[in-house]
Parts: sequence; C-alpha cells; structure tokens
Amino acid sequence: MSSSIHTDRAPAAIGPYSQAVRTGNFVFTSGQIPLDPETGALWGETIAQQTHRVCQNLEAILAAAGSSLKHVLKTVCYLRDMQDFAEFNQIYGQYFTGKPARSCVAVRELPKGALVEIEVIAEICGENGMQGCGKDGAR
Repeated sequence: MSSSIHTDRAPAAIGPYSQAVRTGNFVFTSGQIPLDPETGALWGETIAQQTHRVCQNLEAILAAAGSSLKHVLKTVCYLRDMQDFAEFNQIYGQYFTGKPARSCVAVRELPKGALVEIEVIAEICGENGMQGCGKDGAR
C-alpha cells in the first residue's frame, strides 16, 4: 500500500501529482525544480542557486516521509544545459554525500524555465523502516 507525502516546507505540486509517494520502506519523490515553498515562484538565477533550492526542497520532502538525503539510493538529474554540469556537480556533492547511483541528462526545457530538476528514490530507515539500513538507521 502506498501513501502520498506532502509538506508545506517544499513547494506544492504544480500539476496532478504528489510531492512524493511512500510505499513499503521506500520513498519516490517527484522531480523537484527550484520553487520557493512559500510563493511557488522560481528561485535563483544561477545553476548553483537553483541546485541549492532543489536540494533543500528534497530534504524537506524526504523528512516528511521519514527519510533523509543520506538514505537516497538513486537520483535522476535533469539539466537545461550540460555546460552547467561542473558547477551543478559541486553543489550536488555537498548534499548527496552518500554518493547514490545517479543519472544526469541535459534536456531542452524544464517547467517554469528552471535550470535543474532532481528526483530521488530513498530508503525509509528507523523505527518503522528497513532493517537493512544499518545500525541506528545509518547506511
């Protein structure tokens, strides 16, 4: 059985979908673009600013689901321009320190003119989560 995840600490979905879905011991987020959670407006002008905002939004969604960035298993990253890859990668590495599996592709356009979008699959660790997450929920 699955359940939708919602938090006011991340932007509301801009279409007919959930911020994330939790099923069993996993959470699957929808792709997050750099929207301000309070206003819904695009946040930041540079790839660095937008990547920070996306990662902060993902942190909030994962926390609402009972997970965190350290429990991310896989990311899918979309960049509007592959010329931004090095700068994106530097910021990304600050958040995804567990080095999850990743795909990263360039796309022609992203919603609202965003420069970056990231979606993740993460484990739910802890009291009601996976036993395989390691001691005290650490990977």
